[in-house]
Amino acid sequence: MRIKRYIQINAHGKNIYDFINRIHKENFNCFAQYCRNDVFHAQMYRRDLKRIKALADECSIILDIREFPSAAGRASKYRLRFGIFFGILIISVIIIYFSQVVVTIEIEGNSAVSSDTILSALENMNVRKGTPIRDIDFIKCENKLMFTVDGISWVGMRYTGNRLVVQVTETVEKPEMVNERLPCNVTADKTAQITYTSVYDGMLMKKVGDYVFEGDMLISGVTSDDTGHVTFHHAMGQITGIYKENISFSENLSEKRKVFTGREKTTRKLDLFGFKIPLFSGGNSYESFESEENAEYLEIFGRYLPIGIYETKILETSFTETLLTPEQAESNIMEKIYLYEKNFTSDIEILDRNIKKNTAPECITYDVEYTLKGDICRENEIFIK
Repeated sequence: MRIKRYIQINAHGKNIYDFINRIHKENFNCFAQYCRNDVFHAQMYRRDLKRIKALADECSIILDIREFPSAAGRASKYRLRFGIFFGILIISVIIIYFSQVVVTIEIEGNSAVSSDTILSALENMNVRKGTPIRDIDFIKCENKLMFTVDGISWVGMRYTGNRLVVQVTETVEKPEMVNERLPCNVTADKTAQITYTSVYDGMLMKKVGDYVFEGDMLISGVTSDDTGHVTFHHAMGQITGIYKENISFSENLSEKRKVFTGREKTTRKLDLFGFKIPLFSGGNSYESFESEENAEYLEIFGRYLPIGIYETKILETSFTETLLTPEQAESNIMEKIYLYEKNFTSDIEILDRNIKKNTAPECITYDVEYTLKGDICRENEIFIK
């Protein structure tokens, strides 16, 4: 497609050669000129159309005029549509404005220190969405962040377009040195009958078949030789025993549940650089409710601007009482028992379970007596003067 506007003229009449001579004499810009069958063909600029028409009238020449497609020709069709030009102007102003202010702030390299903490510290330095980039003293902000935010050892700030990137390096804390070889005894964690013993360090105080009470010494961390020399050990070993444990599981025959009434209300706010401007009147009159939030932001050339609509949908709820049959309550209790055994006794062998059912007007209770086989060891530190 051509950029400038060109026209094709086809001229014919009795004075055609006089017309041609006048064109050359008056210095018209003509291209691709030729005559065929007393018809003059030529191309010229669209701006000379009035002059060529006036010359044709003087020479009694008939013109057939055709304009070639061009970018300038298409633009001229919209010259009176001021909305398009104003729209282009507004978009241009927006692009220029948002290219000079902070639109998004990205935090990189943080894990222990939250992004909200860093953003809050930046806001205290007047660095937020909408801040002109030229007003930011990057070196000053980097130094302030390192001194005001705990857990940061280095900060680097840079910007690409309207995106401000804050890259941080967090302080690596010195790991706590825990002495795992402190002298200790191993005592019974439960009242049980011992079924297996294996000592890794220390002196065994009980044998297989013995009954022990909670707190009894199982492995001593203090030993002495024939000369009376005392040695302190970090007693270690594996001792298993059979013990009993009682757990109660209950289920109410009536319970209150939250349900939706079907009434809802939607409120909208204009989010302008983090400032929420209400676009509604009145408040929430629901006594019990749940809310869903959604935000849609303006996008230009693949980048989201800090201008959007913040929508909140409020759903009214109410509590309703649901009655359970004894069979439903017992089914729920059995599910609780199953989850308990799966989560808390996965490394313990269940030898027996004795279930006792207690029924009350408002609830059903299962008292479960477990006979278990598992580790019964507990370490107790030895304090030495």
